[in-house]
Amino acid sequence: MSVGVLERPGTTGAPEPSGGVPARRAMVRWAWRLFRREWRQQLLILLLVVVAVAAVVVGSAVATNTPPPAGAGFGTAHDLATFNLSTPTAKSPSRSPAAVERQIALLRRRFGTVQVIENETLTVPGSTQTYQLRSQDPRGPYGGPMLQLLSGRSPRGPKEIAVTPGLASELNLQVGDTWSQGGKTVVGIVQNPQNLLDDFALVPPGQLQHPSQVTVLFDAPDSALKTLPAGLNVATVATAANHNLINPSTIVLALATVGMLLIALVSIGGFTVLAQRRLRALGMLESMGATDRNVRLVLEANGVIVGAVGALAGFAVGLAAWLAYRPYNEQSAHHLIAVFALPWKVIVPAMVLAVVATFFAAGYPARAVTRVPVVVALAGRPAPPRQIHRSLLPGVIALVLGFVFFSLSGAQRNGGGATWLIPGFVALVAGIILVSPFFLVLLARIGRRSPVAVRLPLRDMARYRARSGSALSAISVGVLIAVVVCAVAVARYSNAFDYVGPNLAPNELAVYTPPTGPTFGPSGESRPATPAPSVSSQQDTARAIASSVGARDVYALESPAAGLQNPSGSGRQWSGQIYVATPALLRAYGIDPSSIPSDVDVLSSRPGLAGSGVQLTYGGGIGGNGGGGSSLGPGGPGGPGGQGGTNPCPPGSCLAHPVVQAESRLPSGTSAPNTVITESALRRLHVAADSSLQGWMVEGANPITSAQITNARSVAASNDLSIESKNEAPASAEIVDWATVFAIALALGILAMSVGLLRSETASDLRTLTAAGASSRTRRSLTAVTAGGLAFLGALLGAVAAYVGLVGWYRSNPLEGGLSDLFDHVPWTNLFLIVIAMPLVAVLVGWVLAGRDPSGIATRPME
Repeated sequence: MSVGVLERPGTTGAPEPSGGVPARRAMVRWAWRLFRREWRQQLLILLLVVVAVAAVVVGSAVATNTPPPAGAGFGTAHDLATFNLSTPTAKSPSRSPAAVERQIALLRRRFGTVQVIENETLTVPGSTQTYQLRSQDPRGPYGGPMLQLLSGRSPRGPKEIAVTPGLASELNLQVGDTWSQGGKTVVGIVQNPQNLLDDFALVPPGQLQHPSQVTVLFDAPDSALKTLPAGLNVATVATAANHNLINPSTIVLALATVGMLLIALVSIGGFTVLAQRRLRALGMLESMGATDRNVRLVLEANGVIVGAVGALAGFAVGLAAWLAYRPYNEQSAHHLIAVFALPWKVIVPAMVLAVVATFFAAGYPARAVTRVPVVVALAGRPAPPRQIHRSLLPGVIALVLGFVFFSLSGAQRNGGGATWLIPGFVALVAGIILVSPFFLVLLARIGRRSPVAVRLPLRDMARYRARSGSALSAISVGVLIAVVVCAVAVARYSNAFDYVGPNLAPNELAVYTPPTGPTFGPSGESRPATPAPSVSSQQDTARAIASSVGARDVYALESPAAGLQNPSGSGRQWSGQIYVATPALLRAYGIDPSSIPSDVDVLSSRPGLAGSGVQLTYGGGIGGNGGGGSSLGPGGPGGPGGQGGTNPCPPGSCLAHPVVQAESRLPSGTSAPNTVITESALRRLHVAADSSLQGWMVEGANPITSAQITNARSVAASNDLSIESKNEAPASAEIVDWATVFAIALALGILAMSVGLLRSETASDLRTLTAAGASSRTRRSLTAVTAGGLAFLGALLGAVAAYVGLVGWYRSNPLEGGLSDLFDHVPWTNLFLIVIAMPLVAVLVGWVLAGRDPSGIATRPME
């Protein structure tokens, strides 16, 4: 009897060593089955990707939709011509109304249909705010998207008007009321959907006698625009769009890239632990003939699956959050936003970045697993970590490059240095990643002679640098961003000359006297000054305003015939008003006038002004703003700066070295009397008689409400006064505190994930220690030291890298105070919270949450 064996038909070509497409398809299917079975073990990485992508969707939608749209002001037209009317002169005859009519007729002949919109600027009675009296046809050919009727009807005759909701609130008007500034009847409420802050009163076309600005909407071919007269100010939708490289979309995409980098750094540890858990299965796969490429494909495909699922889920969560937040964003952005107005050019790359980040994060442990021998893998014993000796030099070079890029950014003018910030941040992040392993090894060497409960976790962090190094880098990058924000905010807000921040306290109200001198009409014609109310009448009105807001304290603000200027012609110049330190003003803030030394010239609550070398100008040397000196440009009054980039200080009109005394009891608001000149200084300079009444400061016991502000504005308008209330500008403490919270929360979150991964990989050591009699205190120390060591190194490394970039920027930026501005205003409290307090919290949390007996002391648990 014979047995025949059928041979497999021969193939036309040699088989691929890795099994070809069928093998790769089988590996991908296995990776998918593993993900479905073990998705809970990868939930941490999934949540990271979901949160990051959802944040990108919401953040990019808010960032790109908050600015007004590119076509705002154009309606449905593609072209817009603007004419600012003024009294015609020999040099500019084209600004006369007749010349504007001729140019409009030219546009109508050349391009056919046009729509003319006229505006006249008016002031809200009792306030410094302005609004437009607008003549526009609601049924015009192009202006439809710029006008929306909310209630009532559109005005039709010369005695009718419609107002926006904001203006109706300011003027206390409703449909059917009479507009006090023109005697017209309000027949409707309208708004500009493209700009909800556009406060205007609408009248029918042809109802403006003296428009100050005329806008013409039309459509024209690009080639035809080149043939128009050179004097026409024509803009197109394309030119109005933001084509700057540094725009909200680019910023959000850059932040998304940094976020995905953090995800990749944190995910490396998670995928490494998963690879160790699957070590036996992967060893079995290799014993059956799978190549190293097949094994890597399993883990890399798993990373792609995790990234893709997380990106899709994150997009769904972000879209739902955006749909819920869109109505609130319309209120804050002050224009209507379409439901699906999403920046796809930012969202799609961010989703791709999420997949790429998890792919590379899974690829690192995939390459490490393929180096484990098959027998060792089948035994479930991970190979001892390889000792990789990397040089510190590449990391130092990257940090130096970051310093150079930040220096180039600070040396640019007019915002041109923003393009250097991106490579600067990239270099700093790369430097952090490259130097992190070195500091882990250094920390282990420092703790060589420490107790075993301290020495063991420090040694493990140096041994398992794949996990601890990525976690350290992620913590450092988060701290880097927060420290940059803290340092820049504190230094900028502490600039003694260009002071920024909130204008007034919530319980303060500034009342200003009527303007003096001639005024100008809407067509540029000079009008004689109207008689101002008497000072006693103005004082009575100021007291009535104080009574309307429930305040009792009212004190006068006098403007001196003197000003201040920065001695440096290249730095930031003086901004803000200064006042006379009258006895009543000083007593209002609890300062005894007799306690002020007679040689003191200036009192100020501005930080650093006392040692800034400020110059005091007076008489003919003051700026043109009535003493504030804000009009002083480089070189001060009279022309360009002198030699060496300094402002001239001629004797007789400038005091080069006034005595400035810091006084913290003065208010800190930018519009409040934060800087005052003493009466004795004005007498010495012989300008005491030239001071003038500027207004009054009203202080209440409680914050002033919006309803009280509206009433105060009405009272002020009755006597031609104006008021100023607190604005929405953030204080330095708000920015710095939120940045500190961000750094601490991010670092603790990364620590919670990384420490768990690191301790799970060293579970065998922990079981051995427990079997040898290690107490719960020892086990708690292991986790606490791991958390504290990573937190301290990450905070220190991130802070150092941040100041490397900041030193480069401040040393070359002429508008700031140089390195003294940076080092004189170090946020020590916030740095202490980040560098010292945060690691201590990590140690405490690690100690409290650790200490449980490990399961399976006698045998190694099966995965």
